[in-house]
Amino acid sequence: MTDERDRIDEIETERYELFETPSYKFHFDRRDFIKAFGAGIIFIVPLSRALAQQRGQGESGRGGNDRLPNDIGAWIHVDEDGGVTVFTGKVEMGQNIRTSLAQAVAEELHVPVGIIHLVMGDTDVTPFDMGTFGSLSTPTMAPRLRKAAAAAREMLIDLAAQQLSVEPASVTIVDARFVNHDKSKSLSLAEVAKGRKLVKVIPDNIATTPPKDWTIAGTSIAKVDARNFVTGRHEYASDIKREGMLYGKVVRPATFNATLVSVDTKAAEAIPGAKVVHDGNFIGVVAADSQTATKAANVIAVDWKSPGQPSNAELFDVLRKPTTERRGGEGGGGGSRPQGSLADGLAAADKKIEQTYTVAYIAHTPLEPRAAVAEWKDDKLTVWTGTQRPFGVRSELAGAFHIAEDKVRVMVPDTGSGYGGKHTGECAIEAARLAKATGKPVKLVWTREEEFTWAYFRPAGVIDIKSGVKSDGTITAWEFHNYNSGNSGIQIKYDIPNNDIQFHPSNSPLRQGSYRGLAATANHFARETHIDELAHSLNMDPLAFRLKNLKDERMRGVLEAAAKAFGWGRTKPAAGHGFGISCGFEKNGYVATCAEIAIDKPSGKDADKQNPQVRIVRVVEAFDCGAVVNPLHLKNQIEGAITMAIGGALFESIQFENGKILNPKFSSYRVPRFIDMPSIEVVLLDCKDIPSAGAGETPIVGLAPAVGSAIFNATGMRLRSLPLVPKGVTTNAKS
Repeated sequence: MTDERDRIDEIETERYELFETPSYKFHFDRRDFIKAFGAGIIFIVPLSRALAQQRGQGESGRGGNDRLPNDIGAWIHVDEDGGVTVFTGKVEMGQNIRTSLAQAVAEELHVPVGIIHLVMGDTDVTPFDMGTFGSLSTPTMAPRLRKAAAAAREMLIDLAAQQLSVEPASVTIVDARFVNHDKSKSLSLAEVAKGRKLVKVIPDNIATTPPKDWTIAGTSIAKVDARNFVTGRHEYASDIKREGMLYGKVVRPATFNATLVSVDTKAAEAIPGAKVVHDGNFIGVVAADSQTATKAANVIAVDWKSPGQPSNAELFDVLRKPTTERRGGEGGGGGSRPQGSLADGLAAADKKIEQTYTVAYIAHTPLEPRAAVAEWKDDKLTVWTGTQRPFGVRSELAGAFHIAEDKVRVMVPDTGSGYGGKHTGECAIEAARLAKATGKPVKLVWTREEEFTWAYFRPAGVIDIKSGVKSDGTITAWEFHNYNSGNSGIQIKYDIPNNDIQFHPSNSPLRQGSYRGLAATANHFARETHIDELAHSLNMDPLAFRLKNLKDERMRGVLEAAAKAFGWGRTKPAAGHGFGISCGFEKNGYVATCAEIAIDKPSGKDADKQNPQVRIVRVVEAFDCGAVVNPLHLKNQIEGAITMAIGGALFESIQFENGKILNPKFSSYRVPRFIDMPSIEVVLLDCKDIPSAGAGETPIVGLAPAVGSAIFNATGMRLRSLPLVPKGVTTNAKS
């Protein structure tokens, strides 16, 4: 028991690094599938390719360092009623990937989207998937499902031709019906599938429909299952109910890194219906209702010992200290090899600028806090939970309880947002511990304060930039050092012959991990703010300065599109207003953002004691993610990213002292409100000749630097720290 307890404590307190993903096993039994889903036709990607992915190899045979979910086996099942079930390990968190993946399949099968049902994120029936992160679902999962659907279409046509006694070349699928060339004969999907139990291999060379010929993909079809979400019929993890289920509550220390000294559970055990679970540092309570569980947890007397820990005041000094710790993926050290000679570039410059930029820790604040229902039955553990990595959580659970992965099933209901914050399975492990100790299913739902405190944060960071520029506007030198934030978005598209770009891992005082856009938000804020500073030093227009140093046609395209829609250069801002612009690149998406802000002076009583506030009046954002799959939903994604970016740009910041979060509530941690919403105009560049890229992350990176530029335009104050104006516009900023 001691070994198991130690292992569980290790997993629960592990410092999860950005994009750290262990290897998982691939489990699937065709007989179990047929038994579960009945007669019909099954199409599957060859197992050898799925196993190659398990080993971290893609189609190119490279290792797994690129961390792309290459060659994921994709299943399609056509049932005897003519319905099409599609299986994917991806999960739906509000990004509407369920709809766009259904469009991809419908496009190739030539069937209506309405007859397609996606089964997502169920480790017993879906193929292995590394996780739903990195904007990878559209560029990696959609093409694989397209290939599976295209192969399914060709095989179905062959089967229909046999039944119709015609040549396959004379058969087409029109609105889910197979018709011959003169439409004198036809069959439904159900008629072709009836009585079939066939397994077919999908060939590698199957052709899919090019974007220019899309008729279903590329259109703004309605969100799949939208009615269930708006009417409340959809069940999230916190809605799941099991027979005999109990409700759990975990007793937590007041600070991070605390160790248990003593505990007295007598008062809790005296409460009727409450059961205490005490195992090492883990203390929990279960009861028939959540109120009783919470009451019992609150009366447990606990003494914790906490070490001294850094606070906000010394954060950036702490992050600058070197670390020998090796961090994986996004957190790994590096950047790029230096190009040219910084010394030569600086020597050739007419002006040199050296500045430091900082970003604070911020919280994910998902609408749905972490939640899990765990049930042990016949030595198998089943967990319903909202996570971005169902197979990863399965692995964590198996490791925690020393059981084989095929003894663990993780099911992910469509989840109430994640933003990179739900990679880990701590809530699932806690629920499973309580369920195992009581022999009953247990539901555990974190409170908002627990979500703020015990989830991980977007990394804070310090970024130093030194640059040189000629008087004609040509950038000659670029030295960029990021401490702690991460690699994502660190590279440049600007044509700078002499550059040195590096990321340096740090010992973070707080638990940190993936956040929407990863470090791209920090790196773009620092880079684009510095680009503005260079332009200002030469008295050049920020747009003209960027275009002078850019050859990349896609970046120029979004800049020119955003500027045109915004009216950049045609008018000057009104008094007390300012204009700003930025551009960026991440995950094969290009973005340019123009912002207008207003400085609102306080009025009324005590106005002289209040700081002026920054209000974002208007945002125009142009986005190029290749071929657009669903224009309306893409615009929704971009608008959502801009809205989320408002908080990180203006006021969101985690405050902490000596291991304790000081603002773990919405009353003290401000997120964007309706009153903060600007007018938003989205300009889509639909590039049919470029493969579709994901759009969940890149659109968030442009707002902060554009707003910072606009504040400078309005006030002459250059703000170099995110959030920009947590207490309004103060006079202590240095230009």
